[in-house]
Amino acid sequence: MLTGSLVSGLGLGSMYGLIALGFHVTYAVSGTVNFAQGSAVTLGAVLGYMLGITLGWPMPLAVAVALAGCALLGVVVERILVRPFVERRSDAWLLATVAGGVVLDNVILFTFGKEPRSLPSPLAREPVDLFGTGIYPLQIVIPVVGLAVAFAIRTVFRRTDLGRVLLAVAQNADAARLMGIDVRRTVACAFALSALLAGAAGLLIAPLFSVSAEMGTLFGIKAFAVAILGGIGSATGVVLAGLLYGIVEALVTGYLGSGYTQIVVFSVIILALALRPDGLLGRAAVNKV
Repeated sequence: MLTGSLVSGLGLGSMYGLIALGFHVTYAVSGTVNFAQGSAVTLGAVLGYMLGITLGWPMPLAVAVALAGCALLGVVVERILVRPFVERRSDAWLLATVAGGVVLDNVILFTFGKEPRSLPSPLAREPVDLFGTGIYPLQIVIPVVGLAVAFAIRTVFRRTDLGRVLLAVAQNADAARLMGIDVRRTVACAFALSALLAGAAGLLIAPLFSVSAEMGTLFGIKAFAVAILGGIGSATGVVLAGLLYGIVEALVTGYLGSGYTQIVVFSVIILALALRPDGLLGRAAVNKV
């Protein structure tokens, strides 16, 4: 049971980390987050199912278009639900993104239906034996993909021109604007990347669970908890918190039962934040006077 719980926990933790990285990216660049992130998880899985299974597209093409749709969602959220309020120095974007997520979830519900559906994957058909425990190959692939994406994002931020532009806007948007950087476009790119990460998480996890109009709601809540726990300003902290969260959740479910999962896990989060208010690797904000 221990091996199965650890593998399952790493897979779930990688998904939470991917979604939470989306929160980190937008917060680092613009100081805002997209509370419709869970809806992007749902959109990625639903688009992948409808294009690949319902319409019969080749799955790689269906996945690519689904991810592009999620990125477009991120741009729309930033342009309509975030930017107008930020430019007026209003925090109403908080409620606007929540409302936008509710609207999208209901649109998906009316178009996709209430019934959960299975998204078949060759990596989730037959379990393989791992130390005496049956594990689907996808459960091994997911952590690898999740960590690879996290490393890729870290590399982009540190080694590419786009990463330097994002960091410049994050450090001082006014100075970046004076240097000729299009701050609006940069922030829109951050939101597109954020939603794309959420959509990728939805596509990866769907074959192990099911595709439904409500699948992303709880994922989004947990991912935001992970982002805060890791220190939303630290990409490394967010990924680490995601893995720890997933492992703890899987162990509690395996040994105590699913009825205790949320009670124990969120109690641990409350205790951790009481001891580390800025998150595992977060830093306290410095107020200049």
